[in-house]
Amino acid sequence: MSTKPTVESTQRPAHESGSGRTGSTGDATRAVVEAFLAARIAGNTARLVGLFADQVDWMLADNPTVPWIRPRTTAAECAAQSEELMAHTVPEDARASVDAVLVDGADAVVTGHLSGTVRATGKRFEGPFALRLTVEDGRITRHHLYENSLSIAEACSPTGSDA
Repeated sequence: MSTKPTVESTQRPAHESGSGRTGSTGDATRAVVEAFLAARIAGNTARLVGLFADQVDWMLADNPTVPWIRPRTTAAECAAQSEELMAHTVPEDARASVDAVLVDGADAVVTGHLSGTVRATGKRFEGPFALRLTVEDGRITRHHLYENSLSIAEACSPTGSDA
């Protein structure tokens, strides 16, 4: 049985995504975003550390109920989020699908759907997500994730309703 999350992609070819602009900045951004997604799927923390800038503008709604959601600023802290997520969830139940990758210069937005099961409670979470990334000098300087934080918090709570 695989210990890596399953990721399905329904994303369109590069020429159909984004603002229609092409060029070296957008191409470089897309390459880093694709490398980031591949490293996340593979659980390659060392590769993730190399993709994040030394200092990152990290945003994910703070939630003390969820052990893998916390403030982060360094490349190592940002890369470790993937390992922490896998430590607190059931890897065989982890799913993420990418609907679109939109690139506009140094900025990219990845949209999709994610789901999983929290190991400690056995409860599931799911919902859509949008991830805004900014790439400068070949490294990710901004990582803002918008997700169904209520579903995740409820799944982490030993009391509370099933998501």
